[in-house]
Amino acid sequence: MTDLRMQISAALKLAMKEKDAERLSTLRLINAAIKDRDIANRSASDEEKQGCGNAEVLEILGKMSKQRKESARAYEEGGRLDLAEREQREIEVIQEFMPRQLDDKEVDRAIEEAITTTGAGSIRDMGKVMGELKSRYQGRMDFGKVGPRVKDQLCAGQTPCQ
Repeated sequence: MTDLRMQISAALKLAMKEKDAERLSTLRLINAAIKDRDIANRSASDEEKQGCGNAEVLEILGKMSKQRKESARAYEEGGRLDLAEREQREIEVIQEFMPRQLDDKEVDRAIEEAITTTGAGSIRDMGKVMGELKSRYQGRMDFGKVGPRVKDQLCAGQTPCQ
């Protein structure tokens, strides 16, 4: 069992002892998502019988957090503030197990470092840069927002970005 899985399991047991129903519900959802991924991995290849690692758990947590943010926004737009608040509380529980997010300056430095490391010189190398960032900073930055910033840095100084 990976470190994150053990942390989640310990938090689940604690929530049961403290009878914290809302927290317990969110932790059970996290556990279920991880077990679903384990099952999917097993059926995909019989050789790989072990569970998902920390990187996959971080990916699952990131997706769950993003889904809840979108739901909370939709609930707020629909005037259902009670449901939006519940989604926000679930996000807080999920983010307890995620590493600290990088701020804008740290993201820019990471992008510059990845460009230097990969030797990227044009927009064609964007995949290499994103791969490098994902391998180093999984769960620590929103890659949907980082993509355009990588593109901007790779296109800096080039009139038609190619």
